Amino acid sequence: MAIGAAQALVNKTGDLPVPLHIRNAPTNLMKKMDYGKGYKYAHDNPGNFVEQEFLPDKIAGTKLYDPGDNAAESRLRDYLRQCWKDKYGY
Repeated sequence: MAIGAAQALVNKTGDLPVPLHIRNAPTNLMKKMDYGKGYKYAHDNPGNFVEQEFLPDKIAGTKLYDPGDNAAESRLRDYLRQCWKDKYGY
């Protein structure tokens, strides 16, 4: 369902630019253009999680995944709520 929601969003919004902070910067020019600036590496943080937006500005905050109504996904919902707080309404 999440993949379908993502595909529908792309069909609706078209080709949106990747946020600069998650772009790879293999060249000096790209570094000067702020590619990768402000990126937070999750594995450098407690719990391997960092609250950072990864979607383009136009669709920032969009929730694409909503855990189902079963025990495993209920635990995942609790985890997502703990991580994201109120951002996505888990």
